[in-house]
Amino acid sequence: MSKPRVATVWLDGCSGCHMSLLDLDERLLDIFERADLVYGPLVDVKEFPENVDVCLVEGAVSTDEDLHRIRQVRERSAILVAFGDCAVTSNVPGMRNPIGVAPLMDRAYRENVTRNPMLPTEHLPRLLPTSQPVNRVVTVDVFLPGCPPHADLIYTMLDDLLSGRTPAVAGARFGR
Repeated sequence: MSKPRVATVWLDGCSGCHMSLLDLDERLLDIFERADLVYGPLVDVKEFPENVDVCLVEGAVSTDEDLHRIRQVRERSAILVAFGDCAVTSNVPGMRNPIGVAPLMDRAYRENVTRNPMLPTEHLPRLLPTSQPVNRVVTVDVFLPGCPPHADLIYTMLDDLLSGRTPAVAGARFGR
């Protein structure tokens, strides 16, 4: 019997949730004895794979690239977990929403620059009008709040999902 396929995705966030995942320490060995990590910052895979059983998504949907990626992830994942406050509420990335894209870009690339103030024209994904939590864009199956979620909560949630149980994590929600 093949192992469940687990992936992690990092959208607009600080990587704190992935750092908290690493804080599982030796419990990571337990998780990955029972599941295969098929995509994420810890795996050298360039394209999000098909048939992912569980995907943890960190970060808000803030750019065209994020939007494309989260739609692809949802299409290819059986269970999608909004992993951390940025994915659940848009948290820090959402702080830009009242400002608007144009004033934000002017402030960052023109007003706060001492040399060569100009808007970048290459290598910068287009910002969406607002930064959105993942569930405003695609269906989310499990919500795991926290900034970042504690490693114990992550372990319990993954253990439940890999065991076929509905996550019994305080603060987590399960359902579409």
